[in-house]
Amino acid sequence: MELRQLRYFLKAKELMNFTEAANALHISQSTLSQQIKQLETEIDTPLFNRIGKRIQLTEAGNIFANFAKKSVRSSEESLLAMHDLKKLSRGSLKIGVSYGLRSILVPAVKNFIQKYPQINLEILFETTDILLKKLGDAELDLVLSYQEAQPAENFIYQNLFVSEMMFVTSVHSEFSKLKKIDLKTIAALPLAMPFDGFSTTHYVMDLFKQNLISPNVKMKINDIPTLIEIVENGILHTILADSTVTDQQNLVTIPIKENKAGRKAVLMQLKEAYQTEAMKSFAEMIMKI
Repeated sequence: MELRQLRYFLKAKELMNFTEAANALHISQSTLSQQIKQLETEIDTPLFNRIGKRIQLTEAGNIFANFAKKSVRSSEESLLAMHDLKKLSRGSLKIGVSYGLRSILVPAVKNFIQKYPQINLEILFETTDILLKKLGDAELDLVLSYQEAQPAENFIYQNLFVSEMMFVTSVHSEFSKLKKIDLKTIAALPLAMPFDGFSTTHYVMDLFKQNLISPNVKMKINDIPTLIEIVENGILHTILADSTVTDQQNLVTIPIKENKAGRKAVLMQLKEAYQTEAMKSFAEMIMKI
């Protein structure tokens, strides 16, 4: 059993298509099919059901995938450890970010690139749900997000700061002069909110539910800059963490009376993953912002 075969198998599992997997791996489909067939022969178990041009993962394939991931990860971490001996002379760092934390990301990235120009950065903005899934699958090294209600046991958390959830409206809104606003008043207004996969929306909907109030959500959107622009134009209102709308001159943020707790912005990493020197250095820079 070779690591190459495990990587081929995992890519085929990810894409559920031999042709697409082969293209992604820059090999021929016949090579991919042959290597996976050899792997199945060696373990004496089919990993895929072939149905015409379609493939489906067998029950054995689903179980085997977990062991394959661990084997590939262990191999990659061994290489990382050797690379670290060269003290950040090469390598890459994959970072997932919630949009609300972009304000602390930019200065950290600037400092990191200036200090370690030889390290490549891959930065992914996504919903918290997707970021945590990718972190758990070791597809990301670090995640900047808000801490979920129930911290996961397989993650390491480093607290960054506490951000307050605010009612956000246009500077031209009739509500812009308010010092505070209650949930009942907010619920009567047309709201725009991020999609359900965003941690902000999870938090806000729970807040309404706890107070037995149903909000008037007129729109859900997966692009925060567009949501902000819509609110700036006075079309709708929203609720966001105050760190999300930092330096937005056309918006006003108003504290919510029923919101008694702030949200923790955290830096997360997978507990069982090898911590590279690049991860440690970037984490230190983030903590100093």
